[in-house]
Amino acid sequence: MTARALEHPVAVLGAGSWGTALAIQLARGGRAVRLWGRDRERLAAMARERRNERYLPSAPFPDSLEVEAGLPAALAAARDVLVVVPSPAFRGVLGALAPHLEPGMHVAWATKGFELASGLLPHQVAREVLGPERRIAVLSGPTFAREVGAGLPTAMTVASPDAAYAEALAAELSSANFRAYTSTDIIGVEIGGAVKNALAVGAGLSDGLGFGANTRVALITRGLKEMTRLGVALGADAHTFMGLAGLGDLVLTCTDDQSRNRRFGLAIAAGATPEKALAGIGQSVEGYAAARAIRAVAARTAVEMPLCDVVYRVLYEALPARAAVRELMSRPLKAEVA
Repeated sequence: MTARALEHPVAVLGAGSWGTALAIQLARGGRAVRLWGRDRERLAAMARERRNERYLPSAPFPDSLEVEAGLPAALAAARDVLVVVPSPAFRGVLGALAPHLEPGMHVAWATKGFELASGLLPHQVAREVLGPERRIAVLSGPTFAREVGAGLPTAMTVASPDAAYAEALAAELSSANFRAYTSTDIIGVEIGGAVKNALAVGAGLSDGLGFGANTRVALITRGLKEMTRLGVALGADAHTFMGLAGLGDLVLTCTDDQSRNRRFGLAIAAGATPEKALAGIGQSVEGYAAARAIRAVAARTAVEMPLCDVVYRVLYEALPARAAVRELMSRPLKAEVA
């Protein structure tokens, strides 16, 4: 391990599957990493077993990864903090983190989704809690935790208004099998990460009802249009949505059963209530809350998002999924670019 790694560890806050996978990836490069979570009993088991048996049992911890149960100890001497928690917990974790931040510490996150109560994107929440001067970044893109933990080839995006910080963080993450690209369009990258979760629920509903590949690809393509339309309305660069954090993440989440959002839709198509489907998955399903938040944001910005809207109505208004598809197919015809 290098002297620089010992001097400036990175603190990863959130010991679920994705937080664990990112901690492992950072540690593979020799960076000293401290992994923190709220469940002290589980953290103790992880420290003892040198792996996360619940979420990533086949991914042993590198020597430079330490499990730390105390938040102040996890943050001590850290230069970078990476927050990896579900969106409903994001503001609370930032609030707990804020009193311990030194002026030169940077904060990044892999949290996806609009805040439900406010409709804010994660970077807007971070600015409210941490102030306008803190260097911030978001990690997003087509990644499954299990495959990152296994060291399989992966690419993702690091976005920050500070291009130099995005480049530095991307370099820390990158390795022989992991490539991080950079962007300064933090709005677009975050919107891609939020909207794709709701659309993946729709893909699960469609496939679960047996509608086939034609329907799935139509959903993905028109869903990308909805994502782009909302993003541009909120100030994003349209080109962002043709990259890893837009189209890439959308295709991944809509087509592979490692996606909890897709499995959630499949379960509802099979007859489960949303509550039963959530309980059966046993982990956070971001698309459930995302559908509600996106509907509110779309209404506020007067952006038409019919696919996301019918996902909301299936989940929250008991609209039968087959009726939702009939409704979409009977919409007035229009030019594809509209």
